[in-house]
Amino acid sequence: MSAMDHQLVKRFRQDAGDRISEQRRLDQVSGVPAMSPEDERQFARAVIAQILEDYARAEINLGRTPPNAEAEEAYAAAVHAALFGVGRLQPLLDDPEVENIDINGCDQVFVGYSDGRELRADPVAESDEELVELIQVLGAYSGLSSRPFDSANPQLDLRLPDGSRLSAVMDVTRRPALSIRRARLGKVFLSDLVGNNTLTPELHSFLSAAVLARKNIMIAGATNAGKTTLLRALANVIGPTERLITVERALELGLDQFPELHPNVVAFEERLPNSEGQGMISMAELVRRSLRMNPSRVIVGEVLGDEIVTMLNAMSQGNDGSLSTIHANSSAEVFNRISTYALQAKERLPVEASQMLVAGAIDFVVFVQRRNDFERGGTLRRVVTSIREVNGIDGRVLSSEVFAEGQDGRAYPHAPLSCLDELLANGYQPSGVWR
Repeated sequence: MSAMDHQLVKRFRQDAGDRISEQRRLDQVSGVPAMSPEDERQFARAVIAQILEDYARAEINLGRTPPNAEAEEAYAAAVHAALFGVGRLQPLLDDPEVENIDINGCDQVFVGYSDGRELRADPVAESDEELVELIQVLGAYSGLSSRPFDSANPQLDLRLPDGSRLSAVMDVTRRPALSIRRARLGKVFLSDLVGNNTLTPELHSFLSAAVLARKNIMIAGATNAGKTTLLRALANVIGPTERLITVERALELGLDQFPELHPNVVAFEERLPNSEGQGMISMAELVRRSLRMNPSRVIVGEVLGDEIVTMLNAMSQGNDGSLSTIHANSSAEVFNRISTYALQAKERLPVEASQMLVAGAIDFVVFVQRRNDFERGGTLRRVVTSIREVNGIDGRVLSSEVFAEGQDGRAYPHAPLSCLDELLANGYQPSGVWR
């Protein structure tokens, strides 16, 4: 098959989109129930087939050779991906080995693979303007509400249909920039993380017991360290009878996608303001709202700002068993990071007050790191290297590193646990070997 004509794909997509929109309008006028997403996809396949048939007939009438069966199939897949997927990005997202995609303008595409390789890839659009159009389409149809991407709204964060996290900017960079972080493990368990050497078997036992004992756990780490994956695994320890409320900037956790594990889940997503600056619902507001929704546990996907005060208040007022993530460079740094966020919040909590709040709200801080182990064959690993237990306050948060990094990079018992009896009652099986 010759190289695909992406201008032709764009034309076919526009034609198919117009026909689907017209069918939606006719259904509405006729009072016919709206098509379900799956019905619309099936209708789109029929429309695309008709468009390709019309194109082939026109080419024959002009004395040109129409696309062969293989080319037609490729064009149909490309048009369908442009309508319901992410266009020329789709092949990268379909590759199970792709972990990260960074785009600095339509033709500067860099792909990170699960084995640690970083390679240059083909352009994903013909121009930066077309790249912006693709991002705008994604913003309009992903998540719970439309998310604009234009000069007035030059930043965009959202979750793609496959669970990947997308972040895009324009006008604050020379060219539009886009980053996609793959969510390859939707349904992940602590046993899976033992299997890939993120956890030791003892850490599996400890973390499972801590969740069952309803300890409040904060997962810390740098960008792309594996915080969300670990949070999913911890959440999957929670039994199916509990009602979970998740609060996120952009839907990513996806706990509601697995009703066999968590049948009672409400997923909240922050809503951005419209073009008039109205209608915003912040993370802090959503955390407050979640407390009125009869939660067994509140799970905050990522703490990045003023929601920290509301969340810590919730944790210290009886909503035990909460989980969340935060950016930090070490387990010890988490407490200062929280104080910084609290100082920036509208409550303007002084450091002493925020430290008192932390001491009364958080039980454990789990720190996870991303490492390229080139000495072990160049593989990329995500490893839990430290766990701190919060012990109280004396002008600052007092904590002890109960699990510390061992020679193989993973965390091992390092100091006594003050809540050992509770953890033992919930299945923790200590090895008795300290390092």
